[in-house]
Formats: sequence, C-alpha cells, structure tokens
Amino acid sequence: MTVLEVSDLNIRFRQEGATHHAVRGVSFTVEKGETVALVGESGSGKSVTALSTVSLLGDAAEVTGSVRYQGREMVGASERELRAVRGNDISFIFQEPMTSLNPLHTIERQLAESIALHQGLRGAAVRARVLELLKKVGIRDAESRLGAYPHQLSGGQRQRVMIAMALANGPELLIADEPTTALDVTIQAQILELLADLKAREGLSLLFITHDLGVVRRIADRVCVLQNGVIVEQGRTADIFANPQHPYTQKLLGAEPRGVPDPVAADVAEILRTDDLRVWFPIHGGFLRRVTGHVKAVNAASLSVRAGETLGVVGESGSGKTTLALAVLRLIDSEGPIVFMGRDVQNQRGRALRDLRRDMQVVFQDPFGSLSPRMTVEEIIAEGLGVHGTEGNPRDLVAQIMTEVGLDSATMNRYPHEFSGGQRQRIAIARAMILRPKLVVLDEPTSALDMTVQVQIVELLRGLQRKYGLAYLFISHDLRVVRALSHRIMVMRNGDVVEAGEAAQVFANPQSDYTRALLKAALS
Repeated sequence: MTVLEVSDLNIRFRQEGATHHAVRGVSFTVEKGETVALVGESGSGKSVTALSTVSLLGDAAEVTGSVRYQGREMVGASERELRAVRGNDISFIFQEPMTSLNPLHTIERQLAESIALHQGLRGAAVRARVLELLKKVGIRDAESRLGAYPHQLSGGQRQRVMIAMALANGPELLIADEPTTALDVTIQAQILELLADLKAREGLSLLFITHDLGVVRRIADRVCVLQNGVIVEQGRTADIFANPQHPYTQKLLGAEPRGVPDPVAADVAEILRTDDLRVWFPIHGGFLRRVTGHVKAVNAASLSVRAGETLGVVGESGSGKTTLALAVLRLIDSEGPIVFMGRDVQNQRGRALRDLRRDMQVVFQDPFGSLSPRMTVEEIIAEGLGVHGTEGNPRDLVAQIMTEVGLDSATMNRYPHEFSGGQRQRIAIARAMILRPKLVVLDEPTSALDMTVQVQIVELLRGLQRKYGLAYLFISHDLRVVRALSHRIMVMRNGDVVEAGEAAQVFANPQSDYTRALLKAALS
C-alpha cells in the first residue's frame, strides 16, 4: 500500500520580484512500513519537499505537481482538509528541538495541548496518555519529568519528547527532518534505534531527511539523492551504497575526512599545558544563599599541546569539553596551573591577559551565531586587528587571509547571511587566523556542516597547521573528524578524563568501556 506518492513536484519561491526554483520535477513514493531517505547537501531541496506534503511552505511558495497521501491530493487541498491530516496522519520531527519546543511551557503541557486539540481528551485521561507516550519513547522516570521545561532536559531527552509529540495522535507517516544531526554519536544511535523500533511496533512509514549517509545506511530501505532540487538517483539503499551511478552520489559517499595529520617533531616547543585543572561551579541554597554543593564540570584535567600538534577532546554533551576550553582561554575561573608558552597565565590580568589572547584564538560551532549580522566580512575579520594592533594595511591583511582560507577577497563587503554555512565557517577561521596565533581552540567547527564541506574544512585546518605550526585544541563528538585531525586524544565523561593517549593507539585499542562505546556508535 502506498502511503505517500509525490509526482512531478515543482516548488518556486517569489521574493522581491525574483523567482527561485527550489524543487524541479521530484517524484517518489513511500510504501506502508517503509523508510525512505531524502539525502543531499544544504539547499538541495530536501526540507522544502517534506514541508510541501501538507502545505507548510507559506504564501511565498508556488507548488505545482501532485502530492497524494493515501490517495488524497494535498496540493491545492482546503485548509480544513490539511488540518485534518497535519499532526494526525502526518507528523514531523525537526532537527533542533529547542527551537520547536516552547521554553515557557512544561513537557506535560506541550504534549497535553496536542492530545486535547486532536483527540478531545481531558484531565486524568490526558495525563495517562502523556505518560504512556513518554515511556514509549524511553524517557526514564517519566512521571518526574512532567513538570520539566525544555532547558532542563538533555539534547537526547528533548528529541525523545519531540518524537512523543509526533506520535501523540497515531500518525501513519512520520517525517523526520535531520533529527539526529545535533546529537552526540551515542545519543544519535539511541534515537535511530528508537525510531526503527517505533516504526516496527506502530506500523509507521518514515520519510527521513538527512545529509549524513552513515545514518541512511542504518535506517533507510530506499534512498532518493537530491542535488539542486532534482532527484539525480534513487533506489534500494544497499544498491545505492554498493554501486552508485551518479557522480554526485559518488561524491557524497566519498565525502569522509580521511588520512592522518602530519607527524610532529620530538623537539618542538610545548604551547599549552595544564596540570589537574579543575572547574567547579558553586550551588547556592537556603535563605543566606550559602554554598551547598558544586557542579563538578571538570575534574583534574591534565593536558599538553605542542606546536604543530592537535589534541582532540571528545565526549558526549555535558562531559566538560567546552568548559575545559573556556578555562584554558581564561574565559571562566578555574583552579590549577595553565602554562601557555612557558608562563603560568592563571593569575594574569588586564593588559597582560589581553596581550596573551592575541596568541590564543577560538572558532565556534555555529558560525552564523558567532558572526555579527550587522558587520561586513571585512569588519568581522579585521576586528582583532583593531583590538591588538598590527603592522600593515588592515584591508590588505583581510584580503590576504581570505584568499588563504579559500574565500574570494572581492566579497569582503558582503554580510554573513550572503554566504553558505561552509563559507561562514571559513570567515570564522579567517578571523582567528589573521592574528597569527600560536593556539587555536576549535569547538565543534564541523558538526553543523554537510559532509562534503566537512572534508574541505578539515583539509583547510591541516594546511594552516602545516604552514604556521599551529597548536589545535579540537573539541568534537564526531570521531571520524577527530581521527583525521588529531595526533593525540583525550576522552572526557562527566568532567573526568577517562582515557588519553596517541590517537592511533586509542582508536586501535581503547582501554575504557566508555571509549569503546563511543567508537562503536561513531564508526560502526
């Protein structure tokens, strides 16, 4: 039985007198109990295709062709017909639950609202259904979580709540739009296992949207590969992976960071060292707000990074990776020596600390969030020059570093929104590199990017390290990228360092159960 049939779908967007053709002649089906994956890079048309199934694209969109759900035409359907299908028969799970869940409402209220609206349940019956759903998606001690707000849950728990909301009204078709992209590898594996289990138990059909072909291999029965709004190849998952026909599919399948970093000479200088570094955040309670305990974010972390060397810091969300990096950069308080270029910087203040920061720079996970939308690329990249001063014409220096990171210097007068995700990350890297630092902290710099762009950024970082002898502190939960960039690895869990050593040794022969679990989830 065919649950969803899309035929010759075309989607155009009208904006300021111009028309953008986002999807061209797309056709595919989803059968009952089947998982079909739509894959491709950002901008390929995956999400707009999914949103068009129940007319969620807004007034600027012009949709032609046919989208039939169980034989009923959705293109051109009345709002009443669409409301009957949305949330009841077709439900969505989105990429980032924090933007989909209301931060002002409890988990119980958000689930109950949907159930009351679509099923007419009230009182105890609603609460019983909410608890049933939370247990079904694997929320432990579900009753204690009813009064929790989204920010009080982990990323994996929030995504489970989103799945519970999608299941609330017994849909036939579940559309999952990048539901695991922002999650740690172990949590990602759990969510994929949950979706596969729910599909089998509930008899669901699944339309799964992703740019991660590793995820596709695990979950999909069939694959449709989109490029620039066109399906260039589709077929059984096993066939596509074994024998891809289209050059674009071959490119996607080959887009994985490979190789290892250049070896580091034994006599190079040590750039950074910490000994038993500790970051504990006090918990205040009682009428007098006395310290009643501590959140032990980082416990006794010792590390060393030399010129031209990369230390990969891995672990799940909440393990202390980013807290450690912020402490090293002296952006939060910590206890224990931080030796940077031979000096303990723990007690440096004012001008002395500012001078040190010229040599230690940071690149963040989300370039769109870390780049000011009101500043041109030239102003963003040159900002550090204004703070620290340098010899030479700032505009010439910006043009030089833009060329070095693979950007066209003629675009320096544009704003961040005019660039792709990969280009924005190159801008963030250029901003850090223009000061010629000795240490660069890279906090998940590739996790929000398409696989093909990840490969480009890894190659760029390798090249810059080779040219300038940079020391990298590379934070990530993506062990494929870590393996391609890191000389040594430090594994963190709940603030503790559970394993550390040469990258090749840790990957080949992990000593802790936790490291083995991470490697299995990431590389299997």
